[in-house]
Amino acid sequence: MTDKQLIHWAGNLKLLRTRKKLSQQQLADTLGINRNKVSAQESGKTRNPRIDDLVLISAFFRINLDTFLRTDLTILPEDQLLDMENSQSADLTGRHIRILPITVNQDNEENMEYVPVKARAGYRSGFADPSFVASLPRFSLPELPRGKTIRMFPVSGDSMEPIPDGSHVIAQYQEDWLQIKDGTACILVLKDSEEDIVFKMVHNRIRQNGSLLLHSLNSAYNDYEVHVQDILEIWTFIGYISKQLPQQ
Repeated sequence: MTDKQLIHWAGNLKLLRTRKKLSQQQLADTLGINRNKVSAQESGKTRNPRIDDLVLISAFFRINLDTFLRTDLTILPEDQLLDMENSQSADLTGRHIRILPITVNQDNEENMEYVPVKARAGYRSGFADPSFVASLPRFSLPELPRGKTIRMFPVSGDSMEPIPDGSHVIAQYQEDWLQIKDGTACILVLKDSEEDIVFKMVHNRIRQNGSLLLHSLNSAYNDYEVHVQDILEIWTFIGYISKQLPQQ
């Protein structure tokens, strides 16, 4: 692994060890490794720890390895750290939440699925079910990216005007949530919210506090934050279809 990939390993290791009130020797004895190895990794002197050590230590603290390496845990709020330490840690990237079910055509190319209004209510419970995804209607449009996972979602309400109520948003599956740039329009599928599917402008606060700030184009609506633990899927905006002309 490169130094860039290990940017937060040393600080996170020291933080998690001290939170468990373990000395370096106690941690080493528990893991069956040499204390000098723990000391060298916490100080950053070990530039390329063995992958076996990385897996062993991250498993002991019950923190996803990718999160352990790439996320500065020292800046996370206390409640989120407690969740992680109780094996309820959020995957801040969104990569490991699930395997995305897809369907392919006879040429082994991914189909583009449409989530109609009738299926929208069941999408939150069926999004990970291959049979549910296979039952969705398929569509095809020119000029869309090839080799990508693309779906079309119905959106309702006026929070994203001038995009009209009842529009259908075409979006591409976002695999790594940390890579979302501020001001990106996204479809978000939420876990426990009155709105199961929302369409908003996203400002990325994952590295700071594990959340996304959601902004509406309509200034009558206030911004609000959603924690990554409450998100099932994120799709980035490509375009939309509407039978109405946008308001002037």
